[in-house]
Amino acid sequence: MKLTILVDNNTFIDRYFFSEPAVSYFIEAGNKRILFDVGYSDIFIKNAQKMKIDLLNLDFLVISHGHIDHTGGLEPLIKLHTEAILEKLDINKPTVIAHPDAFLTKMDAGLPEAGSLISEEKLSRHYNMKLSKIPVWLTDKIVFLGEIERKNDFEANSPNGKIVKPDFIEDDFLSDDSALVYKSENGLIIITGCSHSGICNIIEYAKKVCKDDRIIDVIGGFHLLKPSQKQMQGTLDYMKNLNLKKMYACHCTDLDSKIALSKIVKIEEVGVGLSLEYK
Repeated sequence: MKLTILVDNNTFIDRYFFSEPAVSYFIEAGNKRILFDVGYSDIFIKNAQKMKIDLLNLDFLVISHGHIDHTGGLEPLIKLHTEAILEKLDINKPTVIAHPDAFLTKMDAGLPEAGSLISEEKLSRHYNMKLSKIPVWLTDKIVFLGEIERKNDFEANSPNGKIVKPDFIEDDFLSDDSALVYKSENGLIIITGCSHSGICNIIEYAKKVCKDDRIIDVIGGFHLLKPSQKQMQGTLDYMKNLNLKKMYACHCTDLDSKIALSKIVKIEEVGVGLSLEYK
């Protein structure tokens, strides 16, 4: 598997790409091509073009959760694919993989819409849709985890604004927040968007779904933004028991949290332009 970062808060050192506080990864596994999140704007397309990555030939479009910094690029992607169709270019119609709540309206920080600006109904006019709460295997080695089990008591306990359901509005605990896992011959690689469901919860659920307790790498946002002492200490204790050699904490992981994590595991440099390969 090869993972290339198209969008992150930072660019990789000496790589002259665009960045924004958002996430988008391009993943190649066997003969499958996966776009994981689309960032906030169209910069994932600009960066992909500079890297000579073809976004017209996607098998899957995976959405980690519905927030706008992970779904804002849907409209530019639809435009890219629409223009390709008009120009009679070869294009593959990808399947969208996400939780069923990913495209519902989310309200946070005084915003009337903090979630996807493209509805599920409109998206379904352009792409195949597979929305699922249960795990979905994209290949024999890559799985979308679906709705994450939340079993520890130190993370994912506070709502992030409100979510608009068909008949009511309720606190949003980001049940739609999910992740991808690559099952390598040496263990599991966890790939997250924001980890609203809790990075430790995600790893534990990945172990259960994949029936493998070996974690060899974790990359993505850990949602450690001024975390409470209880959450930070719980995360540190959990990570210490994993005995990881390295991890790639990015996006929504603040500096203090990275420094704290770096005392128990090597925190690797990460940013737009970085490519990682796993067997």
